[in-house]
Amino acid sequence: MVKKLALLSVSDKTGIIDLARQLVEEFQFELISSGGTAKTLQEAGLSVTQVSDYTGSPEILGGRVKTLHPRIHGGILGRRDLPQDVAEMEANQIRPLDLVVVNLYPFEQTIAQPNVSAAEAIEQIDIGGPAMIRAAAKNFAYLTVLCDPAQYEEYLQQLRYSGGEVSLEFRQRMAGKAFDHTYAYDRAISSYFARLNLEDELPQTYTLSGNKLQSLRYGENPHQNAAWYQTGNQATGWAAATKLQGKELSYNNLVDLEAARRIIAEFPQGEPAAAILKHTNPCGVAMGTTLVEAYKKALAADSVSAFGGIVALNQPIDAATATALTEIFLECVVAPSCNAEAEKILKAKGKLRVLLLPDLQAGPKQTVKAIAGGFLVQASDDAVDNPENWQVVTEKQPSSEQMAEMVFAWKVAKHVKSNAIVVSRDRTSWGIGAGQMNRVGSVKIALEQAGEKASEGILASDGFFPFDDSVRTAAAAGITAIIQPGGSIKDKDSISAANQLGIVMAFSGIRHFLH
Repeated sequence: MVKKLALLSVSDKTGIIDLARQLVEEFQFELISSGGTAKTLQEAGLSVTQVSDYTGSPEILGGRVKTLHPRIHGGILGRRDLPQDVAEMEANQIRPLDLVVVNLYPFEQTIAQPNVSAAEAIEQIDIGGPAMIRAAAKNFAYLTVLCDPAQYEEYLQQLRYSGGEVSLEFRQRMAGKAFDHTYAYDRAISSYFARLNLEDELPQTYTLSGNKLQSLRYGENPHQNAAWYQTGNQATGWAAATKLQGKELSYNNLVDLEAARRIIAEFPQGEPAAAILKHTNPCGVAMGTTLVEAYKKALAADSVSAFGGIVALNQPIDAATATALTEIFLECVVAPSCNAEAEKILKAKGKLRVLLLPDLQAGPKQTVKAIAGGFLVQASDDAVDNPENWQVVTEKQPSSEQMAEMVFAWKVAKHVKSNAIVVSRDRTSWGIGAGQMNRVGSVKIALEQAGEKASEGILASDGFFPFDDSVRTAAAAGITAIIQPGGSIKDKDSISAANQLGIVMAFSGIRHFLH
């Protein structure tokens, strides 16, 4: 009986020895392998034929050329029911391969390391591996391709329960996963070169790929299917977050958590800050001398809306903050870390989702939005606003305290849906007008919510004022300073009103619309 033949050549050697041993001892396979994989199998006491011995061609160019040979690719691509293919394989001493196990050089892991040179990255671009995977996937009618250690056991089970054979359905499914694997790999390389060659420009061709982490119960509403995908093979962002406790994350949870991450990223860990969000809009943001003080101030800003909200903290959760978090119903809490005492306290609210994301500042460089027939891509609004570049346009100049408060209010307004208005005092957002169809409406909502807290407060607007009515409304409520982008053809009217009413107005020169 002619033994089945398997080619094993993997970068990630997880589970490869166990797989190879089962193939040889239980199913009488013969093994071909190359480079480090062959060495690993030989050191484990397994009999393996080196690719160079099988092909009669040595590895050359420092290992760049190993498997690119007719005896390898002929054995993968040969059609066993086509007489011409069979005759040519026999004439060239090519044995048909029954199994190809290949995964690729760690390109993504390499470029994720700091200070990696382009030359180092390029050496991690696999050539022979993708060629073998694609060839085997194309010819799934006759052989199986595996590119993930998680697939090994299912393959062995197929052999065990089907008399040493593998079903066509399984081979086809593995072929699909193989093409997913090479597509994602090429996508990572393409994105890397786009960054090298185009710097901040967007490429002519933009592709998206992701690995499904899990199915979600539903999307925004129960009738909408949803799933969570991870970009790249290395877990980053929310895919790499540690979940301490709580129910499964939902689609809406993840959308809200990302909005919370973006706003808390405005506040580095040096000074405690807390943000409470509802439906991606902040309902309370505050800074304090301690984390628990910052959280309590954010909660006091709008305790009604905070019920069932998402909390983001820029410092590790301590016992005092954990205790305060358990005093109201919340959906999720995210922080860079959590101490042991705080973790015990939070367990009293077992359904509360608590996530740890050490690097809250690391976010996507582009945002993508689907539209009919395509999608839109833009650079993320992660520009760092420099108050030194702001222009004070009124006769009255801001005090240092007013300037610091304007910086705070401006950071919050950046993350409120347009038209956005934020009223703040004492580094707390006391009034927020979000998502209104006109700016006057947002101003009225924010001032009404702030109430008496608007007195001696600051008002931030994500867009310019086309008329002076909002300036007059703000001044009547006790607002002492306004920060806005400027740029309206009627800026002079707003400046004149501010001068007449004795309030400060500064132009940031940058707009932060959020749709």
